Amino acid sequence: MLVNQKVPVTILTGFLGSGKTTLLNKILGEEHGKRIAVIENEYGEVGIDQGLVINADEEVFEMSNGCICCTVRGDLIRVLGNLMKRRDKFDYILVETTGLADPGPVAQTFFMDDEIREEFTLDGIVTLVDAAHIQQQLGRSGESSEQVAFADVLVLNKTDLVSNESLDTLEARLRDMNRMARVVRCENADVPVDTVLNLSAFDLDQVLERRPSFLEPEYPFEWSGVYQLEKGRYQLSLEDGPDPNMSLVVISDQAKDEASLKEGAEQCVRLYAQPSIDLNPGDEIPIGEHVNLQLNSEGKKIFQLDLHQSASIGLFTQHTADEFDIKLKKAAASEKQTTDDHEGPAEISTIAERVWVAEHEHDDEVGSIAIERPGNVDPEKLNQWIGKLLTEKGVDIFRTKGFISYEGDPRRIVFQGVHMLFTAQPDREWGDEVRHNQLVFIGRNLDEDAMRKGFDQCLI
Repeated sequence: MLVNQKVPVTILTGFLGSGKTTLLNKILGEEHGKRIAVIENEYGEVGIDQGLVINADEEVFEMSNGCICCTVRGDLIRVLGNLMKRRDKFDYILVETTGLADPGPVAQTFFMDDEIREEFTLDGIVTLVDAAHIQQQLGRSGESSEQVAFADVLVLNKTDLVSNESLDTLEARLRDMNRMARVVRCENADVPVDTVLNLSAFDLDQVLERRPSFLEPEYPFEWSGVYQLEKGRYQLSLEDGPDPNMSLVVISDQAKDEASLKEGAEQCVRLYAQPSIDLNPGDEIPIGEHVNLQLNSEGKKIFQLDLHQSASIGLFTQHTADEFDIKLKKAAASEKQTTDDHEGPAEISTIAERVWVAEHEHDDEVGSIAIERPGNVDPEKLNQWIGKLLTEKGVDIFRTKGFISYEGDPRRIVFQGVHMLFTAQPDREWGDEVRHNQLVFIGRNLDEDAMRKGFDQCLI
């Protein structure tokens, strides 16, 4: 009897600018006999890393989210599910996470979801470390510490930029953080492929010993309520809260016991990974869809919910019910009933509720700015602008990446930067493709308007 052979998966992580894309290009460019599917998890509204994978024949799949830490699991499940429909096209998967991601939720996916666990095995987590910048990153970012702590292999990259004494000090610090990981030193992410693939290194028992909460998932919602409802129309009302919008999912046949609530939560993880539907007050909330309620208007905001038969529904909301004073009521049968009773029918109570506590916190000061422009740039003007920008804001610009079109040059120019370090190299020729520019900056407290105006002055 043939046993279904699971597909090995390597998670490639590391803080912004550590060299993940460089290592990925090296792996894809070598003759190793593997057919590799690549999954990119990007940060921000514009996916750019796929464009930086140079001359790769392998297929690259992108995940792009707002909150990478809590929506990544559902998005990854969706992408892996689509990949399995093309199982004959690959025999290995590389997941390159965004530099701002905690690798925990990505690794969880291969143990939390039954379908994924049957088809895939987590081979190992490889973390790239920028030897020139990791010391300051460890002090400012919890994600970089998580990336080191989860690693099976630590690739200490850019060793040519620091002294041997500093490298020894850094390696000692990394070993204090993760004594189980193998440390490999390199320049320009140049390591043998067999140090990062086919590791068979991820040990769930060891991870649980270091972090007992590893299999306690994070969710993209904070609250759920279960309601037993008769057939009819209902109104979901919200008062002003901490956000101008709120995402939620309504599912039917939701039981109130703890096991069923967890099952419903896993179902909603997948639904939250789908693009949201914007709804304005007065709109009807569809069941089984990820919606985003627009709450900009003043006062009470009311949305409709229609049930064609009696059901026990589960409401899974991005924020807690208390924050927005969420209430569910049966819609008034007539205007007269509402007038006589002022508030209309009485509020319907939950038969069960659950608060899902997320372990992560969002750094609202960190964000991404994407600039997309057609045409060509003047190289001299661009160098002056970039140089001035990095001199003034280099400490707060974690990562710069993208590609640009130089006037008179038939090739795309791929550029990447970390803080004040910046490199550019020619890539493939534009050919019949319309010449254009895509830039992404990731950092803290960036002035988007000023940066857009500055780049626009470089255009010809």
